[in-house]
Amino acid sequence: MSMLVASLMFVALLAVSFAHFLWATGRTWPIRNEKLLAQTVVGLKDIEHMPPRIASLAVSIAMLAAGILALALADEAAGGLWLTLAGIVPASLFLTRGVLGYTRWWAERTPEPNFRLNDARVYSPLCIALGIGFIALIAPRLI
Repeated sequence: MSMLVASLMFVALLAVSFAHFLWATGRTWPIRNEKLLAQTVVGLKDIEHMPPRIASLAVSIAMLAAGILALALADEAAGGLWLTLAGIVPASLFLTRGVLGYTRWWAERTPEPNFRLNDARVYSPLCIALGIGFIALIAPRLI
């Protein structure tokens, strides 16, 4: 069961990583222009441009690393305590980001309508699911 959870998580994280990699190269996929892309995926008030490309590259690398970590955690006999503890970091980050997406503070910080819609339907639920997935991969290793 752990390998199924990790595999699903890896696919999702690889997709997110790939999108951020494309943005790091200057592509605006899947949106037609940079301003609309920034409004849709960043959502800050009056945003005109995407964040620096190096930031998208860093997120791309971090998401790929998280996916690899999920696969490593699925092998309960490998890595020992340090690998298990490493899994707590993305679990905490994803859960925090997911829950923050439903707060008034986050809504005020990211008021762009396209972002608000996608955050409620995709971004926050995905983050919560990934956080729960990491917990599901960590828990058997602690028993």
